[in-house]
Amino acid sequence: MTTSLSLADARRIALVAQGFGKRHPARVGASQLRRTVDRLGLFQIDSVNVLTRAHYLPAFSRLGMYDRTSLEREAWGPKAARRLFEYWAHEASLLPMSLHPLLRWRMAKAERGETGYAALRRFASERRAEADAVLARIAADGPLAAADFENGASRSGWWEWSHTKHALEYLFWAGRITTATRRGSFTRLYDLTERVIPADILALPTPDATTAQRMLIERSARALGVATAADLRDYFRLKPGEGDPAIASLVDEGVLEPVKVSGWSQKAWLHREAANPRPIRGAALLAPFDPLVWERSRTERLFGFRYRIEIYVPQPLRTHGYYVLPFLLDEALVARVDLKADRQAGLLRAHRVTLERNAPPDTCERLLLELERMATWLDLDGVLVGDTVMAD
Repeated sequence: MTTSLSLADARRIALVAQGFGKRHPARVGASQLRRTVDRLGLFQIDSVNVLTRAHYLPAFSRLGMYDRTSLEREAWGPKAARRLFEYWAHEASLLPMSLHPLLRWRMAKAERGETGYAALRRFASERRAEADAVLARIAADGPLAAADFENGASRSGWWEWSHTKHALEYLFWAGRITTATRRGSFTRLYDLTERVIPADILALPTPDATTAQRMLIERSARALGVATAADLRDYFRLKPGEGDPAIASLVDEGVLEPVKVSGWSQKAWLHREAANPRPIRGAALLAPFDPLVWERSRTERLFGFRYRIEIYVPQPLRTHGYYVLPFLLDEALVARVDLKADRQAGLLRAHRVTLERNAPPDTCERLLLELERMATWLDLDGVLVGDTVMAD
């Protein structure tokens, strides 16, 4: 028998599963940060830096003011201290080390040329010698960026940058190299995987693809609370042929329970350990790539909030702004804010605030508190709010 859930219950379940509804700790230590990334399963990485890099924001949304250098140590610190690694999960991502074995099937597919874009796949066959040459140079010289190959082209006969970059991406997808650290603002330095990932992680057994995919879907279900099949697959970018058998297996095991969510046309599943919480209080600004909102159709189903990022839309055609963060207030998305960290002026600029029709009377007041908190966290001196408008 399929259980029925109201939309309000589904929303609360999803918010608690994502780590919302708790007071921010007075002091955020490494253990709270690790629990957050373990709960979510990954932090998506993005290069846009108009505010701050996207991977820093989900922990701030859930924990408040934490030390960003603690995340950097977890991701790119000394090998013995690392707790996170980079790989393609939900796009480029930082993931807990415990998930490394669960993605080795994807690495193996990439190495065989069975996944990735066409230019990448060719390095598994006719261009394999080029990939091996890139790998050999990294083995000999240590961590290198793509530009390091370009800079040496005239002296050592390396191919044009784009070819070398594709070779590096092939080796990265295949798990032969990974990110050792980041140089300057965001440049990835590649090194051999065995010189970056701790030996005890590499020694963990590698599950077969079917088992790994089932475990990834289970992690997705924990992080989402209640979700459709498309939601569950999207979290770690699994194809229907990979994710759907895993869902069926977890239903048979009793890990996932079929549910009907009011207003949803699709079937949904509830993780057996999902909390059925009381009403939620809290406020948070969400990165465009936060797992609560990154699947835009799910955001509409849960919150009635149509959200699109407009970075690539020409400025005159943008509706809400360039880098727009949804504002979560209690159990609703009630506003969106076009933000920029103006580091030269020492200001967090909210160029435009758009209030939803359901925004409660205290929205602006509570939003300002969050903006002030964010400004302090980003080492800015204050907040400057521009136009505040009502959504059409």
